[in-house]
Amino acid sequence: MNILLVEDNEPVAHFVKKGLVEAGHAIDHADNGRTGMQLATRGTYDVIVMDRMLPGDIDGLDIIARLRGTGNKVPILILSALAAVDERIRGLKAGGDDYLVKPFAFGELLARIDALARRTQDSPTETTLSVDDLCIDLISRKVTRAGKAILLQPREFKLLAYLMRHADQVVTRSMLLENIWDYHFDPQTNVIDVHVSKLRQKIDAGFARSLLHTVRNAGYMLTADD
Repeated sequence: MNILLVEDNEPVAHFVKKGLVEAGHAIDHADNGRTGMQLATRGTYDVIVMDRMLPGDIDGLDIIARLRGTGNKVPILILSALAAVDERIRGLKAGGDDYLVKPFAFGELLARIDALARRTQDSPTETTLSVDDLCIDLISRKVTRAGKAILLQPREFKLLAYLMRHADQVVTRSMLLENIWDYHFDPQTNVIDVHVSKLRQKIDAGFARSLLHTVRNAGYMLTADD
């Protein structure tokens, strides 16, 4: 699943992100309400995990109210240290679909996310991704382009799946470091460049059109557009 996490507490965010990535999900993270609002309205997510209290002038309930006001029905799980029944009711009335009180066990968080996704899906769980003639099967882990099988190493597969989930969007180095390598700073290494170069050779070499592009001073983009 493609999940947005809006959480300003760094230890909590790291704990949740690490667990969700290990569970096979793609995660975007915002540490404040304004960034969370931008990502929530711009991206396509299967579930949003929303901290109730956020720094700045936009809190979790504000984001939820604005999303619901535009007709956005993405499932939202609220995280909050406010455990009173009245507070839970307030969160659910604002448009949240579930409410989990901090501190929490990761297993329960994951189970609630899965339940929300099952509850709202009108179609079977996404098991394949495609961009133009490039396709990957998330279950069998097979990759093909124009019907030709492409063999990828585990890290290359994870990198490609993340890029495909964010197709036609600029993916920054920071996003890749956090979601593919679990780094929370730039270690001044060329690990990303090396892996992107190897991946590009495998999915683009020998084909008439390149799909994996470097966006100068920004990051990378997987797209069928020139």
